[in-house]
Amino acid sequence: MADWKPICDSTVQEFIFKNEHADERELVLQHKTLFNLPAKLIAEQIAGRRKSRKKLPLWHNMRGIVYPPALNLEQSSSQATAKFKASFLKTEAQPNALIDLTGGFGVDSFYFSEKFENVIYVEPNAALLSLVQHNHAQLGATTIQHIHSTAEEYVESVSGNPVFYLDPSRRDENSKKIFRLRDCVPDITHLQKLLFEKSEWVLLKASPLLDIQQGLREVAHVKTVIALSVENEMKELLFLSRKGFKANPLWIAIDLDQEGYIKSKFPFLYEQEAEATAPMGEPQQYLYEPNAAIMKTGAFKLTATLFGLTKLAANTHLYTSTAWIKDFPGRVFKIEILNPSADDLKKLLPNNRAHTAIRNYPLTAPQLMKKLRLDEGGEMFVWGFSTTKSKYVALCKQLL
Repeated sequence: MADWKPICDSTVQEFIFKNEHADERELVLQHKTLFNLPAKLIAEQIAGRRKSRKKLPLWHNMRGIVYPPALNLEQSSSQATAKFKASFLKTEAQPNALIDLTGGFGVDSFYFSEKFENVIYVEPNAALLSLVQHNHAQLGATTIQHIHSTAEEYVESVSGNPVFYLDPSRRDENSKKIFRLRDCVPDITHLQKLLFEKSEWVLLKASPLLDIQQGLREVAHVKTVIALSVENEMKELLFLSRKGFKANPLWIAIDLDQEGYIKSKFPFLYEQEAEATAPMGEPQQYLYEPNAAIMKTGAFKLTATLFGLTKLAANTHLYTSTAWIKDFPGRVFKIEILNPSADDLKKLLPNNRAHTAIRNYPLTAPQLMKKLRLDEGGEMFVWGFSTTKSKYVALCKQLL
């Protein structure tokens, strides 16, 4: 990116803060320059700050923060997931030194520095490194060491058994999204042999699109695999490896709140899921949808057995019960009526509005909405799903 230092001027910062909700495209059309800077540069900062509002509130609220190009910000960890990883890794791994081999926007390094005495940020892009070094100083993280290097080159010089963290770039040379580990940069499947010559612990962040079993086939010595969601939105797959570990890994589905605190935690061994038997049945009084992290791990039978629920069908990942299970890790609905008539819908939905969702159902959610002549919105939910015996439409009220 262009020289970013003038962006830190107090007048420019005031403009960026005041125009958070402005249309940056209009700004560029109306102005060639602003404060003797390219209008495009300021527009990029406005857009970056707006994108960070929920993802990185600490950065968003701090004056003097400079935002990178959109792709760097997009792949950056959120504040919530970075805080979790720092706490988790400090609990699991004993060394006080951590090396972030894929520094990027520096969010993970910042939170690692709150838990580890020595943190090294490694980044091959000199301009991005300079920007992040400035931001870390603005945020008070003055102990992080910033190194201009590729991961592959820097690992060669490492000693002292640090913890390694990697979040490989998931864009190809055409900026197209990729998720297979061997296609990412750096390629962990190639680099891991050297990593384990230098360290006992490696934490890998992978795309939430990656198949977990594929990851386990390619990543060595995995001790724990975590499917990490934030407010029921799947965000990251984490593979924690310990040199020499050969037992079956622990799988954990974790859902965080926006602050990075754990809302639900679902640990299990894959063998438990493979051996579990879930009872099947027809819908009862309550309907349960597992959170995104559990859905990613595929713990569909264990969800039923551990919470005493009935599964609607083998391929319908919804559950039911006669009593409300209040600690269920996901969304819970109370079924008001099954297969409602047009008169039922008119009576119970006076504004003709509801949210629609489907599981193992012949119509898509929009098609179901059109068939029932409903508009999206309101407080009620219409679920379409199949059991082993029949297909249902259920009008529901969300409890959690």
